[in-house]
Amino acid sequence: MATGLPTFGVAKTPFVGAYDEPGMHRGDWSALREGDEVLGRVLRTQTDVKPVFVSVGHRTSLDLATTITLDLSRRYRLPEVIRRADFLSREALR
Repeated sequence: MATGLPTFGVAKTPFVGAYDEPGMHRGDWSALREGDEVLGRVLRTQTDVKPVFVSVGHRTSLDLATTITLDLSRRYRLPEVIRRADFLSREALR
């Protein structure tokens, strides 16, 4: 990695893997797996809202990535920085 900075990912849909639906409350999660390997977490950031998919990148644990995702998702399903980037990218395509 060029910068050595810690990274992690948050997605609206999974790219691979299988999972059990997490509980319906904010903070509930289940493992995203491929066979016996844990790839990430399926995390409910808001009660009664579809979950997001959290994965680690560089120098970040899954527990820390989950905590940061919840901390940055106080009002909406996605962390505000990702939500804003998603919005701006869609605006640019118009």
